[in-house]
Amino acid sequence: MPVIQVSLIRGYSGELKQRLCARLTDAVRHSIAADPEGITVLLHEVEPDAYMRGGRQRMPGAEGKDGKPGMSAEQVVRAFLSAMEARDLGAAKTLLDDEFVMTFPGSGEMHRLEELVAWAGGRYRFVRKCIAAVETCGDGDETTVFCHGELSGEWPDGTPFSGVRFIDRFELCRGRIVRQQVWNDLALARP
Repeated sequence: MPVIQVSLIRGYSGELKQRLCARLTDAVRHSIAADPEGITVLLHEVEPDAYMRGGRQRMPGAEGKDGKPGMSAEQVVRAFLSAMEARDLGAAKTLLDDEFVMTFPGSGEMHRLEELVAWAGGRYRFVRKCIAAVETCGDGDETTVFCHGELSGEWPDGTPFSGVRFIDRFELCRGRIVRQQVWNDLALARP
C-alpha cells in the first residue's frame, strides 16, 4: 500500500492537482504491482510566504508544458481538433511544432494545415468528431495522445453521414503537436 506525499506551493488549480494525483498513481501502478485502490496520494500545500528556495520566496509555476501554459496534452489535442473543426487554422497552428507532419488514410505526409484542407475538399464538405475516449501516455517531454469516436458530416453533394469510426494518434513534444496520424472508415461509408 504505497503512500506518496507531495508538498506544493498553494495556488495551483484543482484540475492540475487532480491531474498530478492521477499521474502519480499511474506512475506507481506501472512501477510496482500495486492495486490502484491501495495507492494513496497526499498533497500538502504550503503558503507562498512559508516557502523559500535558494534564499528566495517562490510562487507557483505555470501550469502545463512549454508552448501552451496551463494545457495538458489532452487539452492541446482537444483545442487543436476544435480549431480544425471550426476551420480556425490560425488557432490550430499555434499548437503545432515546426516539424509537424500528419497523415490521413490515402493522403501521404502533409506538413501544412492548408494541404489538409485542400486534400479533404473533394472528400467531404465538413466533418465533426464525437470523441468517445482519450488516452494519454508520456515520458518526460514526449507525450502520445490517442482519441477515438465517430465522425459525422456531409459528403461533397450535401448528403449527411454519421457513425463513421475514427482513431487519431498525436505525438507531442514539450506541449506542441509534432505528428498526427488518422485512421477512419470514411472510404467504407462513402456512397
